[in-house]
Amino acid sequence: MLIILRYLCILLLLPCLSSCDTAPQQQQHSSLHFGTLIDITLYDVSDKQAALAFEKMDENFAYWHRAWSPWEAGSLSRFNSLIKTQKSFSLGPSIFPLIEKSTELSIKTDGLFNPAIGKLINLWQIHRHDDPDIKPPTAKEIDYLVKQNPKLEDLKIDGIKIRSENPAVALNFGAFAKGYAIDLQMQVLKNMGIKNAIINAGGDLKAIGSHGDRPWHIAIRHPRMNSWLAKIETHGEESVFTSGDYERYYIYENKRYHHILDPRSGYPAKQTQSVTVIHTDSGLADAAATALFVAGPRQWLKIATKLGLKQVMLIDQNGIIHVTPEMHKRLVFNPKIETTIKITVAL
Repeated sequence: MLIILRYLCILLLLPCLSSCDTAPQQQQHSSLHFGTLIDITLYDVSDKQAALAFEKMDENFAYWHRAWSPWEAGSLSRFNSLIKTQKSFSLGPSIFPLIEKSTELSIKTDGLFNPAIGKLINLWQIHRHDDPDIKPPTAKEIDYLVKQNPKLEDLKIDGIKIRSENPAVALNFGAFAKGYAIDLQMQVLKNMGIKNAIINAGGDLKAIGSHGDRPWHIAIRHPRMNSWLAKIETHGEESVFTSGDYERYYIYENKRYHHILDPRSGYPAKQTQSVTVIHTDSGLADAAATALFVAGPRQWLKIATKLGLKQVMLIDQNGIIHVTPEMHKRLVFNPKIETTIKITVAL
């Protein structure tokens, strides 16, 4: 999770790291969509302009949440009901761009980002992590789905028609939809003439412009401490996304099970604590953070290179920080936290 550090206020329960001044042209709005709190901050806008922007963005987020949720009645749940029949049906227009963009990313990540494993995600029930009776699925249940190897390439698209001969395919865009939506919303703001903004969806964010005469300040959370690990300043238009094993998880028989599943094994990925990716494309950054988390310290560089990523930080299961040179030169690490840093040059 990422934490925006503002001079004016405290966000996500971190202490303010700078002297607090006033920001008379700053406008803020919060709403709940995609199962998370979305904070929008605009700078150098009028009250009227901000109100129109917030209203439009709330409408968009609400629509996309319904359409792209695998659990609510909408386009994606309809898709998942019909695709398992192996018969051809009409593809909803709101789902097509998700499939198209995600398929390209899935191929580039060697399938480590795989939105077709919706049945496996449902099997683990991580979205019920607060339920005291939750427990992991059996090895037999997991192996059954893994052997069917559902993937986006199983989808056969013919115009507006789609089908799949693999009944195990079920889509869940939890590692892409939020980033893609943020990109769409930022374009809405640009079309309205807004040049300085941050959209922060549960800690994953995109920023454009600046906060007055300074950049936007971002802090990256330490995956094992209730503190920030490093700070960064944004440059122009940038997306900063983090996948971590601390975000959604449950404990069963003294073992922790988190939400980031390895499609190859069917189990939560084991070798990583968190991954942070910086890129101009929020959808790519979202998917990449998940794929690199699954890849782990031995394979992440290969996947990052295939995606053309230059700014990545991965914290492995032992707390060692693996970071690209481009990312490292921008980070300011918390002096109160001892770190072991391994700077890794791209392939």
